[in-house]
Amino acid sequence: MFDYLDGGADDEVTLKRNLSAWTHIELIPDTMVDVSKIRTATKLFGERVSWPLMLSPTGLTRMFHGQAELAVARAAARHGLLYSLSTMGTTPIEALAAAFDGPKVFQIYIFRDRGLTRELVARCKEAGFHGLTLTVDTPVAGNRERDRVSGFSLPPRLSLASLLSFALHPGWSLSALTGAKFDLANVSHRVDALAGGPMSLFDYIGGQFDRTLTWRDVEWLATEWGGPLAIKGIMTPTGAIRAVASGATGVIVSNHGGRQLDGAPAPIDQIAPVRDAVGNGVDVICDGGIRRGSDVVKALALGATACSIGRPYLYGLAAGGEAGVDRALSLLLDEFQRTMALAGINDIASLARRHVRPSRDRHRPRPSCAGRAQAGGNPEVIHEV
Repeated sequence: MFDYLDGGADDEVTLKRNLSAWTHIELIPDTMVDVSKIRTATKLFGERVSWPLMLSPTGLTRMFHGQAELAVARAAARHGLLYSLSTMGTTPIEALAAAFDGPKVFQIYIFRDRGLTRELVARCKEAGFHGLTLTVDTPVAGNRERDRVSGFSLPPRLSLASLLSFALHPGWSLSALTGAKFDLANVSHRVDALAGGPMSLFDYIGGQFDRTLTWRDVEWLATEWGGPLAIKGIMTPTGAIRAVASGATGVIVSNHGGRQLDGAPAPIDQIAPVRDAVGNGVDVICDGGIRRGSDVVKALALGATACSIGRPYLYGLAAGGEAGVDRALSLLLDEFQRTMALAGINDIASLARRHVRPSRDRHRPRPSCAGRAQAGGNPEVIHEV
C-alpha cells in the first residue's frame, strides 16, 4: 500500500525532480509591509476557496483509510478548499455530493466507450458538481516498478511477507475486513467488480483508456459538460494554448506525480511559460511535489492560480483518517501564511515574479515529507476568506 502511494515510474527520476525543483527557487522578500492581515481567498473553477490550494483526485482512496474520500472531503470543507473526486475513487459521485456541499470537481477520462464518459458527465450535472478535470497523460499506464516488486493487486496477492505486514497493522487490516466492500464505485456497474480475479476491474478500465484521444475529443467533452473544465497533464505552452482553444477554462500542469513518463520536467518549472502562453483569465494549477506552504507562494509568484496536492493529504489520511487530513492541511496553511508574512506580502494578488529567482545552489536535496510532523501555526497572521 505504501509503495503504491509513495512510488513513481521507472527509476523515479521525475518523482525526485518534482520535489527537488522547489529548492532551486529562492524567495525575495519585501520589507516594511503591514502583514497583520493576509488576504488569501481566490476562485477556482469559478468557485470561492479560502486559499489557493485544491485537493487532487486520487484513485483507490479506501486502501488508505476506511472513511476514504468522505474523510478527505469533510476536511476540505472545514478548510474551505476545493475537492476533486477521481473516476477511480471508491465513493459514488452521488454520495460525495450528499456529504460535501463545498466546491467540488470530478476527474474524468474520455473512454473508448463514450457512453461511460457521457454517463459520468450526466451524473456530475445531476449531483451539482462545479467542474470537471480531464486527465490526458494516461494513454497507457506508467511502469511503476515498486508495485511490481511488492506484488500490488486488488484483492492482494498474499505472501508470507504481506501476511506478516497485515498482521502487524491490525488497525488497517480489521477495518478492511469488516468495513464496506472495496469497490471502484463509479464504474464497477459496468463489470462484475473483481469477480474475475485480481485486477479484473482495473484491466477493464485500463482497456478503456483511448490511445486515439485528440483535441477534438476535448471539444466534444467541453460541449457535453458546458461548464468549467481543466485539462490535467498539460506540460507545455503549446498544449495549454490548444486546451483553451478546445474549450477548457483551465489547465493543470502535471506529470501525474512522477507516475507516468519518467524523465519529464517538474511542473513548477513549466508554470511561468504556460502562464505566458495563455495570459490572464485562465486557471493555471500546479500539481506535483508540493510539500510546504512556501511552495504554494513560489508557484503563485511564477503565475499559478493555485496548487494541487495528492500525496500530502493521503499521508495524513493513512496515518489518522479525517483528523490526519485536517492536520496536513493545517500544516500547509500555517506555512503558507507564515511565508507570506515573512516575505512581506499581504495579498496573494500582489505576488509577482520579482518575488522569486533561480537559486545559485542547484544541488540541495529535499527530504521526503512522509510522516512529517510539525508544531502549530503563526498567531500573528490572520486568515481572511
